[in-house]
Amino acid sequence: MKQILIVGAGKIGAVIADLLSACGDYEVTVADRDSDALGRLSAALPALTVETLDAHDDAALSPILANKYALINASPFGMSARLAQAAVGAGVHYFDLTEDVASAHSIRDLAQDASTVLMPQCGLAPGFISIAAHDLCTRFDTLHNVHMRVGALPRFPSNALKYNLTWSTDGLINEYLNPCEAIVNGERREMPALEELEHFSLDGDSYEAFNTSGGLGTLCDTLKGRVRNLNYRTVRYHGHRDVMKLLLHDLRLGERRDLLKDILEAAIPVTMQDVVLVFVNVSGMREGRLMQETFARKIYSCSINGTLRSAIQITTASALCAALDLLVEGRLPERGFVRQEDIRFDDFMCNRFGRNFMIDGVEPDSASTGGECRTM
Repeated sequence: MKQILIVGAGKIGAVIADLLSACGDYEVTVADRDSDALGRLSAALPALTVETLDAHDDAALSPILANKYALINASPFGMSARLAQAAVGAGVHYFDLTEDVASAHSIRDLAQDASTVLMPQCGLAPGFISIAAHDLCTRFDTLHNVHMRVGALPRFPSNALKYNLTWSTDGLINEYLNPCEAIVNGERREMPALEELEHFSLDGDSYEAFNTSGGLGTLCDTLKGRVRNLNYRTVRYHGHRDVMKLLLHDLRLGERRDLLKDILEAAIPVTMQDVVLVFVNVSGMREGRLMQETFARKIYSCSINGTLRSAIQITTASALCAALDLLVEGRLPERGFVRQEDIRFDDFMCNRFGRNFMIDGVEPDSASTGGECRTM
């Protein structure tokens, strides 16, 4: 059994721990400074080992990390570079979920001299969205436009934001404020977050989408010189963008992130009844004809191993677990910086964790709390 250390016992870390420990191939230790969170996790998953740890304390982290196969960082994005450095020093593989562009660049620099794999951005977006987009891109002789759209949405919105907290509040604020990478008319550019508002429909439902940071992962590097236009936008229900602009810019709460986080977490409830929407549209030339291909999925919350999990938990955790599995199976490079688009789409979708993305538009009954139980 491969020994895995997960740093972070929050919304996603707990599900990663559940998936990996239940499959029988991994021995999982979860570390967090929140002893209450560890207690809840240990009670739910008694097969786990838990360790109270402040990950800023290198002396405390080092013995816990010793002899591990991989470190999975499920903590806030500000810890990414520190934990990646610790993994390199200990000679273990590193995976994370960060959407923070600066953190990913730091990890890429660390990977140049690493003897192990450093693979950041292993979640949904960035993460799976790049795998799906890159697969479509390989089907064209010449690329014109690559449009990537992802949203984690409440099924029953009940406030002016038409939103419930389903993800890290720090990560949400970060992607709403930081510059957004894109390729525009063949040139790499940084675009402002919350701009380039668009509206579209999928399966008869209407949505808006707008620029947010980090969702492209490394695709700007991979597709530079090959694509005319490449962009990523977050999907929300109509009206969400305008309320966020009011909060972030007009009321200047974007300059007071801690206060904004407190307000959002006090006023916007968490929900387990959500849907993840994944939409990729690619156009270009194939055999002398202008063609277009689209990948679309809707994934709903459901029970896994007897516990209701939100759609964003399922998709994010499953994507990272699939990446780990594929490394163990020898389907990824064995050292250095590994991009999401290094994963073959078919390998991902055939993986036991990647198969969670095959649930396409199976909406649970509106009177229930989730879909049918599945066991990994």
